[in-house]
Amino acid sequence: MISRTHTAFVATVTATATAAALALTAGAQASPAERHASWTAAWAGAPQRPSTGFKPNWSEAGFDDQTLRQVVRVTEGGDRARIRLSNAYGSSPLRIESATIARTEKKGSASVEEGSLTRLTFGGKRGVTIPAHGQLASDGAGVELEPFESVTVTLHLSGTTGPATFHAQSFATSYRADGNHTSDTGGRAFGESTESWYYLSGVDVGGSHTASTAGTARTAGTERTAKKRGGVVLFGDSITDGFASSTDRDRRWSDALAERLDEAGEPRPVLNSGIGGNMVLNDSAWYGEKSANRFARDALDLPGVGTVVVLEGLNDIGYSETDKPTYKPAPVVSARELINGHRKLIREARAKGVRIVGATLLPLGGSDHYGKHAAAVSDEFNDWVRTSGEYDAYVDFDKALADPRDPERIAPAYDSGDHLHPNDAGYRAMARAVDLETL
Repeated sequence: MISRTHTAFVATVTATATAAALALTAGAQASPAERHASWTAAWAGAPQRPSTGFKPNWSEAGFDDQTLRQVVRVTEGGDRARIRLSNAYGSSPLRIESATIARTEKKGSASVEEGSLTRLTFGGKRGVTIPAHGQLASDGAGVELEPFESVTVTLHLSGTTGPATFHAQSFATSYRADGNHTSDTGGRAFGESTESWYYLSGVDVGGSHTASTAGTARTAGTERTAKKRGGVVLFGDSITDGFASSTDRDRRWSDALAERLDEAGEPRPVLNSGIGGNMVLNDSAWYGEKSANRFARDALDLPGVGTVVVLEGLNDIGYSETDKPTYKPAPVVSARELINGHRKLIREARAKGVRIVGATLLPLGGSDHYGKHAAAVSDEFNDWVRTSGEYDAYVDFDKALADPRDPERIAPAYDSGDHLHPNDAGYRAMARAVDLETL
């Protein structure tokens, strides 16, 4: 078990293992037709190493002849779909005995829509083994999906998995059953639940893409063709991840931004690559690899990506101010160090031809991350984002969410209660703060 006083460590996944996994994905596990298919990421979840985490989860214990049922919401539609699976932090091969995908019957339920359940294959076979540190994609399956539709992915893990690669904070309910229940449409067998995702790192769509007007403006039969401008990845820490947003209601700022783009007549997939607690400059047992180490995997290399929005740094400067033992000893980080960490991301995005948008750090006054040093570094960093011109564009969340009476703090209407993370209204305010032309 990873203790709460565990110190930061360097990731151990080697370039050789990563290359082998990518070769497996692109080679033997895909038919020639699949290799040349055009895919767009419609949902993403950033993988993390097994850990105790923020809430009880199954990652350290893993699974043994059990079925996982996981619910995600796509922000792009199509008539074909595939899933991406990650064993990035597994110490042994992972056997997927069978897998299905279906439209979700009802949020907060393990049931799926009758007639929509579709068998997934891997290189034409029902099962697949993913090597330790590997990742791969399923074959494409004929599944009609609309933007903002919830999708249920079900995996039968026939053997003993060992500790599981997962995403700790899903703010969505996942379910578990003993034995093989991949073909069940009902949810009766799935008696256990958790708020994490396991092994599932993406859902991609292909084929015809349409988008409908969102919210109250969406009406039956109203459809229009989306102008393809590339997906938007939101990359960051717990604020991007959606900490304190309502479970099973899709209220993260990534959800709000996707809905706003759709309402504005500019529909594009929006992908969430946040990890709670994540840092720009240091790895962590609980909080994922530092930004530069995961940026390509979790952002730049996702299918169809055109723009990345980076919001990260509060934990780098705030952990040294808090007495919580989850990240100790925490180095005291300067603004120059934090800026140099962001410059690495800018260079990497430009090398891939991806537009990169920076974001100012939200106000942190009154939170456990606040102190004289953190406040000074935050101000200096935010000034650099606004004035340096090094990012292609920027979003000013610091001003958008600040309390007019005390700009060091989040406005009460947007505060989840910990003075660090927004509530549902705050996440909507973040989406409103984005000048859509900057994307």
